[in-house]
Order: sequence, then structure tokens, then C-alpha cells
Amino acid sequence: MKTLCGLILVCCPAAFAGLPAAAETAAPQTATAVFAGGCFWCIEADFEKLDGITAVESGYTGGSLRNPTYQQVSQGGTGHAEAVRVRYDPQRVSYEKLLDYFWRHIDPTVKDRQFCDIGSQYRSAIFYQNDTEQKLAQSSKQGLEKSGRFPHIYTEIVAASTFYPAEDYHQDYYKKNPIRYQYYRHSCGRDARVKSVWGDAH
Repeated sequence: MKTLCGLILVCCPAAFAGLPAAAETAAPQTATAVFAGGCFWCIEADFEKLDGITAVESGYTGGSLRNPTYQQVSQGGTGHAEAVRVRYDPQRVSYEKLLDYFWRHIDPTVKDRQFCDIGSQYRSAIFYQNDTEQKLAQSSKQGLEKSGRFPHIYTEIVAASTFYPAEDYHQDYYKKNPIRYQYYRHSCGRDARVKSVWGDAH
């Protein structure tokens, strides 16, 4: 009988597919979303506060130059925007929720700038990765436009292109350099402007 049981275990693993141990080995489901909202230090810090987010990475996207550096992007000649790639658990937070959260942490009423940072590299944008994201992003923007809350919304909705992670020293900058980060964020007027734009909806 021992030999027979051993053969069953080896030859018939499907018989045990429903056991709890098999379920425990399943990888958690994750998805990504890409947004640009001015300085990536700040938008990264904002998204990391949202429940269901597993990681946020600062980087550059939307331009033509391969493997751009911070110095190149910050000069405004590469076409890239400072952006973040958000990894999240769709079982805990939906893409629609990410969109709503994103809107309420930027100023959509200005073109090619965010707060004290001026230039196309600081534009606000939603970079959709598939048809579903495109439709949801467009619907969310149209909803804001129909609300009459803003005279014009300049935030772009464009197809995602290559996302280049920023240099290591930019990742989690708000954690590595909290004093400098808070000074920058306050002096740039980000939170004050967001509150002015969104009020209690923020």
C-alpha cells in the first residue's frame, strides 16, 4: 500500500490541485498604471499613501530619447515628462479609483507646468496602456469637464510609451531626504494649490 500511495502521489498530482497548500503558492495579482503630475518626488509620495498600492517608481516617459537622464529631461528637450509607474492590487483598488486619486493631487487647469515647476517635462498626463484604461481615463476627464468645475482641463490622455526608471537617488526621495523634500514641496506651493483647486474634494 505504501508503494501504491507513492505512485499515486507522483502520477496523479491533479488529484490534489484543490488542496489549500496549492492555493497558497499562487502569485498575487498586480497591475500597473502610469501618471505624470509634475515633480515625481511628490506624486510618488502621494500614491504611496493609497491603500492597495504595492510600489511606486519615479521615471521618465512620453519622449523620444532613449535612456534619458535627469539632466536631459529637466532641460526640457527630450519630450519626456517626469512620471510615476504605479503597481497596485486590482482586488484592493481599482483603476477608476487611481484616476480619481490622481486628479485630486494635481492642478489640471494649467498647461506644461505643475505648481512652481514650468515646462513640458512637468506636464500632467495619464498614459493609458490598453483600450480599457483609455476609455476610463477619457470618461473621468469628460466627467470633470461636464461638472463645470474648471474652465479648461489641460491634462493629456495619451498612449503609454517606454517608461525609463529615474536614477536611484530619485526613488523614494521623500524618505531619503525628508527635510529637503518637505521644504521643496512647501516652497513650491503644491499642497496649497491643490487645496485651492479641489477644496474639500481633495
